[in-house]
Amino acid sequence: MSLGPDQFTRPEIFDFHGVSMTHYFTDNWENVQNFQARPDDILIATYPKAGTTWVSYILDQLYFGQMERQTSVPIFDRVPFLEIILPSVISGKDLVDNLPTSPRLIKTHYPVQFVPKSFWEQNCRIVYVARNAKDNMVSYFHFERMNMVQPEPGDWSSYIPRFMEGNMVFGPWYDHVNGWWKKKQTYPKLHYMFYEDLVEDTGREIDKLCCFLGLSRSDEEKRRVTDGSHFDNMKKDGMANYSISPVMDFKISPFMRKGKVGDWKNHFSVAQSQLFDEDYKKQMTDVTLQFRSEL
Repeated sequence: MSLGPDQFTRPEIFDFHGVSMTHYFTDNWENVQNFQARPDDILIATYPKAGTTWVSYILDQLYFGQMERQTSVPIFDRVPFLEIILPSVISGKDLVDNLPTSPRLIKTHYPVQFVPKSFWEQNCRIVYVARNAKDNMVSYFHFERMNMVQPEPGDWSSYIPRFMEGNMVFGPWYDHVNGWWKKKQTYPKLHYMFYEDLVEDTGREIDKLCCFLGLSRSDEEKRRVTDGSHFDNMKKDGMANYSISPVMDFKISPFMRKGKVGDWKNHFSVAQSQLFDEDYKKQMTDVTLQFRSEL
C-alpha cells in the first residue's frame, strides 16, 4: 500500500527551544544534532518556501549534470531534508547518510542556531536563500493548504497576523533571515542569496554560485542549468515538482504555484499591506539587509 496525503495527520505547533516547530521536525532531534558532516558537504538553508527546491535543483545540476539519477530519483531524495521524520518513511538524516554522491547536497529549514555543530566544525559551504516576506508568506499559505504534514492554515485574513507573530513552523521569518544574515558576517563560507535576484537574472546568480563553490563550468553547461531550472520546466519535471510526494495534495494546490515576485499584490488588501509594512519596519532593524518585494 502506498502512502497518500490522507494517511498523515496535521500536526500542532509547539514551542521548541524558543522556536515554533512540529513533531515532524523534532522527533529525530538528537540524531540530527549528532549528524556528522563532511568537509565537502554543501548545506542549502532557507526559510520554507523561499526557493529551496530551485537552488537545490541548480546545485544538483551544476555538480552532477545529466546523469540517469536526475531523471529517475526525485529531488527530495537527491537533496534530502535533514531534519524531517515521517512515520513509515525513511528519515531525512538516514537519506543523507546513504547518499551516493560527493559532495552531498543537504537541505534544511533550521534557523541558524539549530544547525548541527559538525557543519561549522567541518567548515562546510552553506548556501542560504532569502525571499521577501510578503511573497514568502503567500507561498507558505498555499503550501500549508496542500501539505498534510503542515498545520491547518485557516483563512488568509487570520494567516497574516500569525505570520507577523512568527507562529509558523521554523519560527518567525524575521528571526530566520536576520539570524542567517548575521552569521554571514562571521562565517565566510556562507553565500547569502535572494530569490528576487534569481528571478531577475538566473544566469548571473548561477555565475556567483559557481564562483562561491569554486566550480568552473562552460557557458554551455551553465546555459543548460539556467534553462532546466526555469520555473515552467521544473513545474513539468516529475522528479522536481514533488508530484510524487506522499504528503502533498495537488488537488488543493500545486507545490510549484507561480514562482513570481510580487504575487502578494493578488492577496493583500491595501489595509493588510499597510498594517504589515508598519510591523515590518519595527521588526527589520538591520539596514544592511534589504529586500525587494517587486521587480
